[in-house]
Amino acid sequence: MTRSARLLAAVLLAATALLVLAGLAAGAQGWSLAWGRDADLVWQIRAPRTVGAWLAGALLGLAGALAQGLFRNPLADPYLLGSAAGAGLGVVLVLAAAGTLGVSEGAALLAAPLVQAGAVAAAFVGALAGVALALLLAGGAGRPVVLLLAGVAVGVVLTALSDLLLVSAPEALRGRQTFLVGTTGMLGWEAVALMAVVLLSMLALAVRYARVLDALVLGEAGALSLGLPLPRLRLMLVALLALCTGAAVSQVGLVAFVGLAAPHLVRRLAVLTHAPLLACSALAGGVLLLAADVLARTVVAPREWPVGIVTALVGGVYLLALLRARGRGQG
Repeated sequence: MTRSARLLAAVLLAATALLVLAGLAAGAQGWSLAWGRDADLVWQIRAPRTVGAWLAGALLGLAGALAQGLFRNPLADPYLLGSAAGAGLGVVLVLAAAGTLGVSEGAALLAAPLVQAGAVAAAFVGALAGVALALLLAGGAGRPVVLLLAGVAVGVVLTALSDLLLVSAPEALRGRQTFLVGTTGMLGWEAVALMAVVLLSMLALAVRYARVLDALVLGEAGALSLGLPLPRLRLMLVALLALCTGAAVSQVGLVAFVGLAAPHLVRRLAVLTHAPLLACSALAGGVLLLAADVLARTVVAPREWPVGIVTALVGGVYLLALLRARGRGQG
């Protein structure tokens, strides 16, 4: 790892440590570092939410770096291949079934443990199913442009099916909206353990296959000239992307901007090959989502904003500022 990569990783780890402390101190009644009296509150609510938010952001950051390297497009994000629409459809199916069985409205809003567990499982399976369907329609991962178009088509169709279900089960609308705007308020230690296992295993595999992304920088012909079996390796990278996205989305819903911004910010701060880029993108994604979560909890306390709205607002302002700066530079 180069010196710039080590320095960037150290900065991101320091930011993570500070934000973890902030997350443990941030509560509905303001900031509190006197944890002795509220040990159970900190350990059972704030701690899993804080660690879980960082892990979900890291998964999205890693997935974003994989997507941008795979499609050679800095504007690619983890939701391109139908995973978001598949996860959303899975959640709507669970909520509609809960309403049909007479579950209370509060439970249908993902509050009841059984409904919440079912929605998490359905979101994960739905995200993987959406990507699998895109791969099936594209005939594999050998043609990235065709795969990208198939992902867009799958997303449109699955979103339409989700909307159609809501017509017959309107009680699922509010629960679906909670999922769509993203939330970290229901994270527990089980979710933390699941995301930690997925992140560690997927990051290790992604770094191992990072040379494929380095080769793709040379273009299709250049990568093939190195003797790489691109279709099979692309399929592996798509699988890693889907698993990372599914694990994050199933726990926190559709959080915007993090997967797009994390690798983009890392590339602006340092010139890296894909192995350190993937690792630093995961760190940056964790920092971004945890910072947004702390902000969402404290800006209008004792109420809080959905974390997905915070990331969308901050991300939109950032992208507009970036476009304006580039426009001035070209002018």
